[in-house]
Amino acid sequence: MVCYHCGCQLSEQDYCTSCGADVSLYKKILGLSNHYYNVGLAKAKVRDLTGAIDSLEQSLKYNSRNVEARNLLGLVFYEVGESTEAMSQWILSMNVEPKKNIASDYIQRIQNNPSRYDVIRQTMKKFNQALAYCEQGSKDLAVIQLKKVLSLSPRFVKAHMLLALLHIDNEDWEKARRELNKTLGIDRGNTQALLYMQEVDRMLAPDDIEKNDKKRKKEETVRYQSDNEVIIQPTNLADGTRSGFSTVLNIIVGLVIGAAAMYFLVLPANQKAAQNEAQERVESIAGQLDSKTNQIQQLENMVNTLENAKAKLEEDLDAYEGTEGKLKEMDQLFVAASTYLSTKDVGLTAERLDHVRENVKIEEASEEFQGLYNALLALIGPELAKTYHEAGYVAFRNEDFKAAIDNYLKAVYYDPNNAEALFDLGNAYRRDGDSVNAVTIFNRVIELFPETDTARKAKQFLVDYDAGETE
Repeated sequence: MVCYHCGCQLSEQDYCTSCGADVSLYKKILGLSNHYYNVGLAKAKVRDLTGAIDSLEQSLKYNSRNVEARNLLGLVFYEVGESTEAMSQWILSMNVEPKKNIASDYIQRIQNNPSRYDVIRQTMKKFNQALAYCEQGSKDLAVIQLKKVLSLSPRFVKAHMLLALLHIDNEDWEKARRELNKTLGIDRGNTQALLYMQEVDRMLAPDDIEKNDKKRKKEETVRYQSDNEVIIQPTNLADGTRSGFSTVLNIIVGLVIGAAAMYFLVLPANQKAAQNEAQERVESIAGQLDSKTNQIQQLENMVNTLENAKAKLEEDLDAYEGTEGKLKEMDQLFVAASTYLSTKDVGLTAERLDHVRENVKIEEASEEFQGLYNALLALIGPELAKTYHEAGYVAFRNEDFKAAIDNYLKAVYYDPNNAEALFDLGNAYRRDGDSVNAVTIFNRVIELFPETDTARKAKQFLVDYDAGETE
């Protein structure tokens, strides 16, 4: 047992001899985890698998890093047919202890056996289909599907339990008892199976009917002696006429018995054969239904995929053709280019470009779009930046710092290499009381234009800010 704080080995003391941390409660928690692990191990050995699962889960609540408990829990889940849950526990165990962990062997045995892995996948798929049939009220199909599940995984406890429950619902008590016996043969402590078995036994128990003892009538006899022999003759011995009548009566009784034998022996066999044939037909139809269901599901998936593709194409088409679509945006860019080529009016061209910039994410546009936009920006940018810089300066002198900031931002946008415009923007932020943006802009000036007078002025402003904050 190691210290949770420093990782050193703990002694018998209630504190860590290395870091001094109090580990008394920590030891109790780990002790409880180990106790429940031992209880789960003992239950697993006597095949009380449900009780083992409960104890091991309790152990992991106290110590989720108890690798032995998690590996054993995976084995118990695998034993009751829940292979997916078992794999989950072993993977979690590997995350806790990646080296020298037997869980890696368990995982490899399944992964290296493709047929077993396919059986696990088919088992869960068919079991889920059986649950779906139950929800739809198709209990006969659910029974057939569960039989297929158990043919793939005979130790799947949940499948046995669900099949038993369906038999109970159908009042087929003997079949329910067989499934419950199989369940209890795998998991002796399955509380739900024991409750179901109690109900089945109650329904199968014979009624207690009091039987009155009937005394047999003793045949009255007449004894007489003839010479040295004693003759015993029943008093109800029939005469010749009654003897003939008895013969006819016996023949009639024989015919009745023969008819009864025919009814109770031959007819049930024929009925059983007919039932078997009907069952085979139902199973065949169920298989066909499974195939049709899969085909329908595949077709539905294809329809959904095509509908999504159609919706995406319609969305793209709207994006190109809509009032604010990409075609409209291209038109605005062409208008800006045409304006500049025909009039050389920088201000009007700038208005067109501003409209494009506000409605289009330039970095996400096509290369051709970006190329034309950047070409126009390079032609009018420096002159336009100068115009906005001058307008910003006028607003700054008039102490209209909001307008100054707006104009300086446009000047910097149209001419990113204008160091003075960038510095003036930071100064406008400073005068407007926005120290955060001011510091950010001054740092950008220093970064973009080092070893310049503008950068030195920006550094001085930053020094003044630091001095002001210190005071």
